[in-house]
Amino acid sequence: MRYTNLYNEKCCSPDAAVKAVKSGDWVDYGHFLCAPPVLDRALAERKDELTDVKIRSVGFPGLAAVVQADPEREAFCYNSWHFTGGDRILHDKGQCNYIPLFYHEGPGHYQMKNADTDLFMVRTTPMDKNGFFNFGVANSFQRAQAERARTVIVEVNENIPRCYGGYHEGLHISEVDRVVEGDHAPLFSLPDPDISPEDKKIAELVTQRIEDNACLQLGIGAMPNAIGNMISESGLKDLGVHTEMLCDSFVNMYEAGCISGRAKSVDPGKMVYTFALGSQRLYDFLDHNPACASYPVDYTNRLEAIASNDRAIAVNNAVEVDLYGQVSSESSGFRQISGTGGQFDYSYGSYHSRGGQSFICLASTKTGKDGKIRSRIRPFLDHGSVVTLPRTCVQYVVTEYGIANLKAKSTWERARALIDIAHPDFREELMKSAEHQNIWRPSGVLVRDPEDLNKAM
Repeated sequence: MRYTNLYNEKCCSPDAAVKAVKSGDWVDYGHFLCAPPVLDRALAERKDELTDVKIRSVGFPGLAAVVQADPEREAFCYNSWHFTGGDRILHDKGQCNYIPLFYHEGPGHYQMKNADTDLFMVRTTPMDKNGFFNFGVANSFQRAQAERARTVIVEVNENIPRCYGGYHEGLHISEVDRVVEGDHAPLFSLPDPDISPEDKKIAELVTQRIEDNACLQLGIGAMPNAIGNMISESGLKDLGVHTEMLCDSFVNMYEAGCISGRAKSVDPGKMVYTFALGSQRLYDFLDHNPACASYPVDYTNRLEAIASNDRAIAVNNAVEVDLYGQVSSESSGFRQISGTGGQFDYSYGSYHSRGGQSFICLASTKTGKDGKIRSRIRPFLDHGSVVTLPRTCVQYVVTEYGIANLKAKSTWERARALIDIAHPDFREELMKSAEHQNIWRPSGVLVRDPEDLNKAM
């Protein structure tokens, strides 16, 4: 009863709640599906009353109302730690800026006061009998933002699944300043990915390298989903999960009996994740499911935590890879597409796991809007493209033509390995570029036998 009374005292309309925002404030939105659409729309209505309100989001679903109401950015300056399709559209119009981030460092930016915040507005489950609002499908670094904020506003949605921790998976009513009854709209569902023949071939190559008892991380997109679906039909068993994002293919693997988590050194039996994004089937699977554990991102993505489970497997996408082994996964030229996210975290952490492997996967070509086919193995990254993974961090690069291991390879060995998995139509051109860049060695027999080495000397 005490918590109910406190809830009623703090409950107010969306318009009343956003009155807490003042000109010049920094406002943080909840992450991914915890972004507060009702509060966002209410804040947009105050466009003529406010100036220089800076807003940060993480993976906002759709187009933020504050930007649509104020495209000139006089009242609201919108920024994102990780782009979605909507953020990408806004960036192309000069209405959104990206904030570079190693995902595991997110909580620390608020704890160390690198980032100031005045208000934190987040969508949650309804309050439970013990006075807790659950973050549901996004733990991320929301707790750190709430602890740093002057004012915390919760927007309740009854369709958000209640997801067990882990830790830092919610807020207590005593930590909340205002509560808004949301519109209870269904959660956004990702459409089924269009899995290409190239995705299937890449998935086959990667799946062949995975063993029983491995611990999985899969990124977003068609190809990681293809790998998950292939694993569910593979007969692999006792797999574990320690991932940044939980997607539908993990449900497929779990229901196929591939995932048990028994072999995990840390969090045995638990599917560990920091946010979930997929279909309603995934959200139903997570609801009150003790097999899953929601953790903040400085745990799921901490390099030591990733490496602590044996046979850690990281599978992620890329936009392009150059002949030096540099990976761009977040931009194409000056166009920001997504964000660094946890790709560095998992690529580095999985490689340092005992028996671990890190895969960067991409189809060998892409077709531009002009209909021209272009190699995604590039002589060098396009002008303006951001390096997501430095060449020193990359282990395996995979296309439909094979797997290239770049670890402990010289520049000419890297170039040769990457050209070998490029589309055949582009290999000669890439060889000429490598020679021009002085990272090519003419074909010949390598001196390996000690006797041959003595003769050579």
